[in-house]
Amino acid sequence: MAAVLAGCDSVDQKRPPAAPAVVTVATPVTKQIVEWDSYTARLEPVEFVEVRARVSGYLQSIHFSEGQLVEEGDLLFVIDPRQFEAALDSAEATLEEARAQLSKATASMSRAEAQLVKAIANRHLTERRVQRARSVRAQNAVTEEEVDIREGEYLQAKADVEGTKAAVAEAKAAITAASAAVETAKASVRTAELNLSYTKIRAPIAGRISDHRVTDGNLISGGSAQSTLLTTITSLDPIHCTFDASEAEVLKYTRLSQAGTRESAREIKFPVYLALADEEGFPHVGHIDFVDNRFDPDSATMRAKAIFPNSNINLVPGLFATLRIPGSGSHEAVLIPDEAVGTDQSQQFVLVVDDEKKVDLVVVELGPIVNGLRVVRSGLAGDEQVVTRGLQRVRPGATVNPEVETLQVVDDGLPDSYEPIPREDWLTHPPDALPSSDTQEPESTESNAEESAE
Repeated sequence: MAAVLAGCDSVDQKRPPAAPAVVTVATPVTKQIVEWDSYTARLEPVEFVEVRARVSGYLQSIHFSEGQLVEEGDLLFVIDPRQFEAALDSAEATLEEARAQLSKATASMSRAEAQLVKAIANRHLTERRVQRARSVRAQNAVTEEEVDIREGEYLQAKADVEGTKAAVAEAKAAITAASAAVETAKASVRTAELNLSYTKIRAPIAGRISDHRVTDGNLISGGSAQSTLLTTITSLDPIHCTFDASEAEVLKYTRLSQAGTRESAREIKFPVYLALADEEGFPHVGHIDFVDNRFDPDSATMRAKAIFPNSNINLVPGLFATLRIPGSGSHEAVLIPDEAVGTDQSQQFVLVVDDEKKVDLVVVELGPIVNGLRVVRSGLAGDEQVVTRGLQRVRPGATVNPEVETLQVVDDGLPDSYEPIPREDWLTHPPDALPSSDTQEPESTESNAEESAE
């Protein structure tokens, strides 16, 4: 037995050492990148309109094909206009009657003013006659009775003036009432014209129209909260893309903005990129259009919108899409393949091969994938030989036989830098202009007949 064991020991001593494991190594890629954050987003129309009637009546005709593209102002529906035409004719007749009453009141005013002028002149005449009669009465040229007659005529003339003043005031009141009646009639005409115009229902926006919810001959209601829904229109160009950012992401963007490495989306319009499920790369370029003012307490997310041109109408409201927005400024980064990264219970690491072909373990901090490679935030300088294949065959300190490969970057359709979108290229819908005030003080047309007579 001892001889057998001795023979085995001699065989082990003659076995050659194991050859170094063959591994593939590569130098990390170092290049300028932007870390593009990815979101699942939903396309929504910038404008959406429920087309409802503003007057009630029987639907007379429909003037569009269901699902077609319409332009703002296109005729969609016609409500039977006959009752509204009759209402307009009645309102116009009432206006003519009110104008006739105003003309009549104006003529009465002119007569009253003329009578007032005549009464004032007569009062002056009788007053002078009284004065002359009194002056000659002292010389016994006239009798006392004649003086009394002159004074009576004067008092009558004064009474006539007061009476005609009252007639003038009454005529002024009649003009005021007639003028008010004219304005009321004008308002009735405008209302009737509006109601008649509402019988032709036109597209309030450009976009794609849905189906018609009612057919010819149906009685539809309008002008109330229960107005009949006729159809809907969604705008298509441009189009919104809505997404939700988590608390961590919003805080990251806030810190980057404060550090000056990435501008806030509230302050500039930087480019964002979008792709549909069947598209390669990210062919659609837009910009952030809106960031909400608070987090949703239920989901702990903040809602935001990007806006995109859509002239070919490939982007349809309701579709899901992948959205990429800048998660950093442009900076130089070290990139390695995901296959080169190992993980233990507490950290991530890579294996590097030194000049003596020995393996060393390096702990790394990783970022997102860019151009098909993983961003290394810390741990590598970019000039190391990193083991990309064969990690399971070696351990730190082991000697290996490295085979060198060159890493290839993948074009993911996203740029390595970006500039803010110029203002002239913004797609944001501007706010409506403030209404101008065209209210003017009413002009006074009343005349003072007594002053003009004086």
